[in-house]
Amino acid sequence: MKYDPIKKGLGEVFNRTPFLRKLFYRLLDLLLLRAWHIRRELRKARRQIGPDADVLDAGSGFGQYTWYMSRLSKNWKIKGVDVKEEQIRDCNQFFGKIGRGEQVHFEIGDLTRFREEEKYNLVLCVDVMEHILEDVEVFKNYVFSMQKGGILLISTPSDQGGSDVHDVHEDSFIGEHVRDGYNIGEIEDKLQSSGFSEVYSKYSYGWPGKISWRLSMKYPIIMLNAGKLFYILLPFYYLLTFPFSLLLNFLDVSLKHRTGTGLIVKAVK
Repeated sequence: MKYDPIKKGLGEVFNRTPFLRKLFYRLLDLLLLRAWHIRRELRKARRQIGPDADVLDAGSGFGQYTWYMSRLSKNWKIKGVDVKEEQIRDCNQFFGKIGRGEQVHFEIGDLTRFREEEKYNLVLCVDVMEHILEDVEVFKNYVFSMQKGGILLISTPSDQGGSDVHDVHEDSFIGEHVRDGYNIGEIEDKLQSSGFSEVYSKYSYGWPGKISWRLSMKYPIIMLNAGKLFYILLPFYYLLTFPFSLLLNFLDVSLKHRTGTGLIVKAVK
């Protein structure tokens, strides 16, 4: 399944003006269930670490969560790190255009090597760890780079069908993951052995989230892979499905799940 070219194509369309890029961020915040969970956890984290903090967006991608955090507290100093040079350059240009270049900075970095001693109060890592084989090394780097009492927030697929994998013979729907999902006990043990004093985990993408993900992400990606005609039909598809996706996202964030295809993990140094 060709996922990256679709992301890149949509990004190019919405990156033509700062207004369109902000609109893109807001649409992602509404559509992507993980964004609902992460925004909720970030609001909680802000109450704990306060309005003045150093923040690391580890695997910043399009800069969606950096943008949200820069609005959550104007006094947070945020660094975004990613391995993709094009996205780093693109994000620095965008945040400079909207007047947040003093608050936000992006740089190329490999998380398996990235270390800044006791600097960060908050580290955010959204849908990154499933792409990195040397996960324990990255967790140790986070510990080294965080202040005591600092918070690490992780969103990642679980082994309960994460990446839309339900059988040992199936491949990830995304096609670029080194693991199909974490066992909840496994990731807790790895974080604790890496030096975190407290670890809290919960499932996301329970039954409402599974349906929402198919409606808002999986089926549209399948259609877009089928042909360019579906780029024209996509807005009409979302007009029909968007209200249902919003309701399902709300239910997934509001309910406690005994299992789910995603994990939200909070670790404290």
